[in-house]
Amino acid sequence: MKSTTACMASILTLVMAAPLVATPVWAEPAAQASPTAEAPRTYSAAEFYQTRSYGMSSAAGLGFSPDGRSILISSDQTGVFNTYALPVDGGEPVPLSASTTVATFAESYFPQDGRVLMTADSGGGGSELTHVYVRELDGTVRDLTPGEAVKADLLGWNAARDTFWITSNARDPEVFDLYAYDADTYESRLIFENPGVLIADVSPDGRWLAIDKPVTSADSDVYLVDLQGDREPRLVTAHEGAVAHATYAFTPDSRQLVYGTNAHGEFWQAWTHDLATGEKSPLIQADWDVEFVSFSPSGRYRVSALNADASTELTLLDTSTGRPVQLAGMPGGDIGQVRYNADETRIAFTVSSDTSPNDVWTADLVTGEARRLLTALSPAINEADLVESAVIRYAASDGTIIPGVLYRPKGASAANPAPAIVMVHGGPGGQSTRGYSAQVQHLVNHGYVVLAANNRGSSGYGKTFFHMDDRAHGEADLQDIVDAGQWLRQQDWVADDQVAVMGGSYGGFLTAAALAFHPEAFDAGINIYGVTNWVRTLESIPAWWGAQRDALFDEMGDPATDAKRHRRISPLFHAANIRRPMLVVQGANDPRVLPVESEELVAALRANDVPVEYVLFPDEGHGFRGRENRITAQEAYLAFLNRYVRK
Repeated sequence: MKSTTACMASILTLVMAAPLVATPVWAEPAAQASPTAEAPRTYSAAEFYQTRSYGMSSAAGLGFSPDGRSILISSDQTGVFNTYALPVDGGEPVPLSASTTVATFAESYFPQDGRVLMTADSGGGGSELTHVYVRELDGTVRDLTPGEAVKADLLGWNAARDTFWITSNARDPEVFDLYAYDADTYESRLIFENPGVLIADVSPDGRWLAIDKPVTSADSDVYLVDLQGDREPRLVTAHEGAVAHATYAFTPDSRQLVYGTNAHGEFWQAWTHDLATGEKSPLIQADWDVEFVSFSPSGRYRVSALNADASTELTLLDTSTGRPVQLAGMPGGDIGQVRYNADETRIAFTVSSDTSPNDVWTADLVTGEARRLLTALSPAINEADLVESAVIRYAASDGTIIPGVLYRPKGASAANPAPAIVMVHGGPGGQSTRGYSAQVQHLVNHGYVVLAANNRGSSGYGKTFFHMDDRAHGEADLQDIVDAGQWLRQQDWVADDQVAVMGGSYGGFLTAAALAFHPEAFDAGINIYGVTNWVRTLESIPAWWGAQRDALFDEMGDPATDAKRHRRISPLFHAANIRRPMLVVQGANDPRVLPVESEELVAALRANDVPVEYVLFPDEGHGFRGRENRITAQEAYLAFLNRYVRK
């Protein structure tokens, strides 16, 4: 389970293999496997980003139209994400929104007609102040959650399909209340006034509300609220010590709550809580984290996933037989985003791999026949020119074993050593996983080794590893990144004098910190909206983070009491130590890492005559949505690396 404090969202890519049991489609190869002799063609950033991104309706929504003839998807095929109806029988997606500036995402069909729920930033690109909109049958769009500083999201539908639930901070910017909306009139009513917790799910019958309450980054609880009773939260997960819990889902019959817990070992397990008796039972136990559990509306099918060594293994279980579903005609790859039609005879899903982004597929659950509807990879790119990753491990300076995901360019050898990049994920508490990345594949295609390091504090490797950097950020985890660079230099197929560091969000912080506190460790750094002044950043956390902010403060330290340490680890206050070139990339609307974080560091480096380049996107926030902006950023990464790293 990913940390709730992660600054960057993770895309779950799920693995399912025919015939019956879901297994990874890769084996861990040797880090120094023989490179392919034939040199691949190189492609431009524009060609990589002409690849289309496809996503299904949200997990809370209804993915198929009521007549079963179309699937609700999101796509950036115009350069900006919009909502589309994809014909099940094949054909081009039909646009349902036409934004040219703000990403608009598919959420749900209405159960009885062709109306559609969508979400989009209301405060401009990257503001994260999402509103929920309805697209009427005549194509007009209505904002269901108006308000200048409102953030709202779809939580789901009831079993009767006459009510949908939305969370909104309209009443209090620091918390999300729960509202019920009538599917015909859109009349809303407040059904739970949030005291400062995380609303997780509502039972299909509308009676029970599950809420999660972080106490610390290592300790959290699940509560139940009887919406037809006294509405007083009741603790479900009484425990002693630091144990984490979180809601997965209610069962479709509204009889059980499925929740996650790491009370029984290093990894998250799925357990059930009987809503009538309170009895608890294990549902899924494994040697990796259970990422999630979900059900088809009738409960016949259950989807669950394990975070298995940077790759997510998915099982689609037919509960009537107790066996995984068998699909025919499937390629190798990771299955994700499973959605069901009304009678559960058909599913839609995505398939991806290291060398192929999300393609959209559909399958008949009666016959098991699967069929591809959309191909995401640009036709200009030959998939054979791209590279598969390998999971490697290296020893940090103190002996801790650190996992990472390695991409080795074709042709890299002792006779032809390649320049390299240590890629640092966001967080704190994120994880680098296997799967398609245009950013990574473009750099590898141009001859750069990429090692995506999962430094201590990363999720996915057990709770001990996850908490190894608590109150030690920018210190223990930073050394792991420095040691990743050293591991690369020890490979005879890496040019040991051409190693850079690069990352976004928390990874951008570690990038800047590496150049400030280990000024000789890397030849250059690319800081993508990274924190440079923790004192200011922690004081400016958006109000709507609410309970998550408390957990973040527990992990990072409270700015009211730990400002001295925050100042000590902040690259801005040690910019005089930086001697190696830096590229800084920032979104002007970023609510998490304010632009001033980047601007002050850039000014300090310029004052010290350190080579620094700065790219600012006026219409982006914490992560770049617009295709042209992503192309511009990618071109800047490669040009900078070629200028300052490749020799």
